[in-house]
Amino acid sequence: MAGKVEKYLLDRIAREGAIHMVLIDPEVAKPEQAAKVAREAERQGTAAIMVGGSTVALVERVDAVVKAIKEAVGIPVILFPNNVTGISKYADAIWFMSLLNSSDPYFIIGAQVLGAPAVKAYGIEPIPMGYVIIGSGVTAGFIGRATPLPRGKPELAAAFALAAQFLGMRFVYLEAGSGAEEPVSEEMVRAVRKAVDIPIIVGGGIRTGEQARRLVEAGANIIVTGTVIESVSDAGRKIGELVSAIRKR
Repeated sequence: MAGKVEKYLLDRIAREGAIHMVLIDPEVAKPEQAAKVAREAERQGTAAIMVGGSTVALVERVDAVVKAIKEAVGIPVILFPNNVTGISKYADAIWFMSLLNSSDPYFIIGAQVLGAPAVKAYGIEPIPMGYVIIGSGVTAGFIGRATPLPRGKPELAAAFALAAQFLGMRFVYLEAGSGAEEPVSEEMVRAVRKAVDIPIIVGGGIRTGEQARRLVEAGANIIVTGTVIESVSDAGRKIGELVSAIRKR
């Protein structure tokens, strides 16, 4: 059964067609910086704040960033963990995800088994998601021991996404990797959209409003951006550009 945060996301997708989320890496952003970016993102129309990264190892750092963001905004804070150390009791929800194309069972089910009791004990809302790394996958692919799907094989991504749906996962995330040279292709998103009924999340390598708009037109329901926000001094302007482009699909 869908929880409060999941219903909120689905309602916004139903109303707006597609939504934007900011991804804040607690390994990069200090709590005060994270709060500032999150506050501006909410003002610009971002639907939720995701917190997570590929290399973070300190629970205290995750907690500090999540707490600062929660104090700054009213939109949901959703964990995007790379491991059990990415779980914070202060978050509203967590992408309870399986890295479907990992070669290591730990990232497919092992970490989830270890983390599930904490998620329940803290009362964090779990949102089941299939996670698929595309292309090089950069750091996320390396850490997760993934065998990244070739960018030119959209049918493979569609098959993975369909398997995720059949396994009961309620979202599928196509990830090019933080800082990727280019995003997941529109052709791949279209193929996945034809195959599944669940919402499609696309992240990695998205730097412009035009790229975001084309991915939404191809079938993406949620666009996630992180590195592009970290690398510009005027984060509000960049987030506004992305949100506006997504809404103009």
